[in-house]
Amino acid sequence: MSARGRVPVTGLTVLYDADCPLCRHLRDWLRRQPALVRLDLVPAASEEARRRFPGLDHGATLDEITVVGDAGQVYTGPTAWIVCLWALREHRPLSHRLSTPAGARVARAAVLAASRWRAHLKGAAAADVPGRWGGGAYRREDGWVYHPGLGWTLDAPGCPDGACPAG
Repeated sequence: MSARGRVPVTGLTVLYDADCPLCRHLRDWLRRQPALVRLDLVPAASEEARRRFPGLDHGATLDEITVVGDAGQVYTGPTAWIVCLWALREHRPLSHRLSTPAGARVARAAVLAASRWRAHLKGAAAADVPGRWGGGAYRREDGWVYHPGLGWTLDAPGCPDGACPAG
């Protein structure tokens, strides 16, 4: 395809698992990075995600990072992480290295390690509360979240890591 037929990417929507501590940490990290293109960070399978992307398998977006480009491109797994790095000013060179065949193996290994850690975190949370209701965290509209085994935390916009002053 010629450069003339390409659609420039000016924004990406990153769908992340809002019940996953690792995913929330990476969401906050992405927010702090200087970006070359707009990044919208939206909880996977949320009402907003379903409204924006009605054709996606929203159950699958909870299992694997999904990034959607502003022209409808959909990236999952290691490719989604590479695209996220590509969007960041300080990490675009790394994204180019990871897009090579050798780099792709490194990206796949990193995503596999993160996936295993996520599974461990979810299993540990389930083991902490015998007979729990079968769901993950309980979220309230005001940003408070109850995580089995961890207790209540504040995860409101503008309050990274629950560090908002009490009000």
